[in-house]
Amino acid sequence: MLRRFLITGALGAIGVWTMRALLEDGHAVVALDVTTDGHRLPIALTSEQAGALVRVRGDITDLGVVERAIDEHAVTDVIHLAALQVPFVRADPALGARVNVVGTVNVLEAVRRRRDRMGAVVYASSIAVYGAGGTLAADDLPGTLYGVQKRDNEGSARRYFEDYGVSSIGLRPHTVYGPGRDQGLTSAPTTAMVAAAARVRYRIPFGGGAQMQYAPDVGIAFARAAQVEHEGAAVHDLGGPLIAMDDLVALVVAAEPEAAGLITAASDPLPFPSQTDGSGFAALVGDGLLRPVADGVADALPRFRALLAEGRVRPPR
Repeated sequence: MLRRFLITGALGAIGVWTMRALLEDGHAVVALDVTTDGHRLPIALTSEQAGALVRVRGDITDLGVVERAIDEHAVTDVIHLAALQVPFVRADPALGARVNVVGTVNVLEAVRRRRDRMGAVVYASSIAVYGAGGTLAADDLPGTLYGVQKRDNEGSARRYFEDYGVSSIGLRPHTVYGPGRDQGLTSAPTTAMVAAAARVRYRIPFGGGAQMQYAPDVGIAFARAAQVEHEGAAVHDLGGPLIAMDDLVALVVAAEPEAAGLITAASDPLPFPSQTDGSGFAALVGDGLLRPVADGVADALPRFRALLAEGRVRPPR
């Protein structure tokens, strides 16, 4: 059955790969974003796929914008990806709250008003919801305001199901990497790959381990979750392969030997757990979706060499 998906934050790194996956599955896509900057589109989509999109410029902090996008384009399902990431929330906490918290409530509210004809909302939460102790306990607060806001969204989604019957699936990515990932705290491993391809020096500003999730795979993850018949308010960690940053550097250098000595990593770990259990997500959509890190790096480096040559990405300064 043809479905028409509204993707918020559609021009972001996860958004463009999610749209590709949905288009390849034969669905229609309405791309909502506050910006018209489509520099990631040709990274993920063919020109034919990009031409098939219905693009809408709008701000999710305005409920009316979300409602009009749904009604004017006969949307049947929403995948909510729009958000401000850690550095932007830190710089402007009030704006972060409007986009990340109010924007999510607006999506849930717009679907609530049309719940008789719409599927479950699929939305991006984050590994950042976990506290320093690796739990979601009230006294184990997230280490960033962004994480606090994402945890609030999970609570809002739960209440919208309990109070209004709006079903949802939240997915918590950890460290998304690969073509198109150029913003946010955990974009540093991707920047390291671009630096290696460009033969310039770069230091990943954190160490420890992280579950690495290749951007094209994450797009498929959101697309598959959105096509599941679901009732309730579920949240799943994506899971995926765990790798230490020093080992990631070794993989990058193995794929780009001329970058030996140029790519390094700091020692302090990220302010959230290095690994979470992705078994719930695997049960939802199936095993084997997230590829090994070595395979992702091997796929990403040639892409970055080509993107650098085309001027679509730039090496870090």
